[in-house]
Amino acid sequence: MGLVLVSHSAEVAASVARLAVALAGGGELAPVRAAGGTPDGGFGTDADAVAAAAREADEGAGVLLLTDLGSAVLTVKVLLAEDELPPDAELLDAPFVEGAVAALVTASGGAGRAEVAAAAREAYDYRKV
Repeated sequence: MGLVLVSHSAEVAASVARLAVALAGGGELAPVRAAGGTPDGGFGTDADAVAAAAREADEGAGVLLLTDLGSAVLTVKVLLAEDELPPDAELLDAPFVEGAVAALVTASGGAGRAEVAAAAREAYDYRKV
């Protein structure tokens, strides 16, 4: 199960990916790719970069995509509607940072698609107080 982190910022996407990898604790990790920013280095989302990251993360078990803000969500929805993503690609409604960590930890433990998606979604319930 691959994971793609889609942000308006290349730095944010890459940093969240690094954080998730660090917190997943070593061993065999599920593939995770970052897709953020525009081709010229600005803020925004690039559909081509998202599709390329999804293809790279796909190992035949599907790809789950997490997004940060509105147009990133819209970009992924358009790519899904136009069949521009690998088969079994899915946009997750989950918090970006906590969901990414939960998804990568769960996927790297060998869980299936439904369990990985559920772990990411359950991150909404993490309370800080």
